[in-house]
Amino acid sequence: MSARRKKFLPYGRQDVDGRDVAAVAGALRSDWLTTGPRVEAFETALAKYCGARHAVAVVNGTAALHVAMLAAGLKPGDRALTSAITFLASANCAEFVGATADFADIDPRTYNVTAGTLRAAWKDDVRAVVPVDFAGQPCDMPAIAALARKRGATVIEDASHSIGGRFEHGGQWHKVGGHAWADMTTFSFHPVKTITTGEGGAILTNSDRLAERCRLFRNHGMVKAAGAAGTSRKKSERQWNSEKGPWFYEMSELGFNYRITDLQCALGLSQLKKLDRFVRRRAEIVAAYNAAFASQAGVQIPQVASPGARTPRVAWHLYVLQMDFARLGQTRTQVMQRLRDQGVGTQVHYIPVHLQPYYRRRHGYGPGKCPVAEAYYERCLSLPLYPAMTGKDVEHVIRVVRKLAK
Repeated sequence: MSARRKKFLPYGRQDVDGRDVAAVAGALRSDWLTTGPRVEAFETALAKYCGARHAVAVVNGTAALHVAMLAAGLKPGDRALTSAITFLASANCAEFVGATADFADIDPRTYNVTAGTLRAAWKDDVRAVVPVDFAGQPCDMPAIAALARKRGATVIEDASHSIGGRFEHGGQWHKVGGHAWADMTTFSFHPVKTITTGEGGAILTNSDRLAERCRLFRNHGMVKAAGAAGTSRKKSERQWNSEKGPWFYEMSELGFNYRITDLQCALGLSQLKKLDRFVRRRAEIVAAYNAAFASQAGVQIPQVASPGARTPRVAWHLYVLQMDFARLGQTRTQVMQRLRDQGVGTQVHYIPVHLQPYYRRRHGYGPGKCPVAEAYYERCLSLPLYPAMTGKDVEHVIRVVRKLAK
């Protein structure tokens, strides 16, 4: 291959323009830098976009998952089921609250968990399921919700990859974040995601009670008005606070400082206006990749939805190829380095979480627990995908990948 290319294309990156910079500068010149009016404005705009009753913005996507687990009331002795192919946070959020994180295998086409794979992994102590919309493709949420709710489990959709996506059910289209088949939906606004707040996350829900609990746990478990968030106190507990001036607050639960800032939400408001454009551009790049790689020997392109289902609007976060590295006569590490030498960054999404040392040591998980996920991991490689890629950038990725694959 030729000498190293000067322009480097990472697998993902933020798309920030002058309007975003101006929005953040405006926040810097305002009276509020931390939690102020832009937080509420961002939450309102996000909930409206997704069609949800409530959005609760937090400091990052991991915090969103943690808060959702707290709001759901998960505790020691409970179990949460999630995908084996996801970032660590989808499972760790259950461990944070003392519950047991457990894993279901994935569908070989969509790389998502299904009602069937969750059923196969189900145990009597499962109290929550965390389906992950891998790469931006929504899970079959109606089927998953039917299974979980029949068995008394809360549904927390990890939609960190899928903001801006939607799916069809019952003759109608439903947006990720606002549909009826998740009790809570979490988003991430990390820079490689479809929109960014620098770092940030959110929990969306149609439940007034869950939204109130999420706000409580976001802010130290603290409320300004006595008895809020459904708390009740004995008469002896009320005697100390007879005077309730403007300074007064109560801590009714053990919460966290997961508050997002006005600076971040100023950026989020600006980015949200471009979300649909970002989703369209990502879809264009995916279509170009698919056309180029569909007939390539030793390579499998991403598949969408299940046979017979209407194709969802996938808000593509990742473009993952399955590559037969043995056929190429190279290890994945060698392939990644050769692509990097040509200015093409790649990444692996993800190492099956049940194979991580913590989970093997703590719960005895190991190879063979999720065989489809483990086979997927041996062959997966994510290519560059972000809206700022030009047509020439996309052509370059296609050219070097096809040359290497031959």
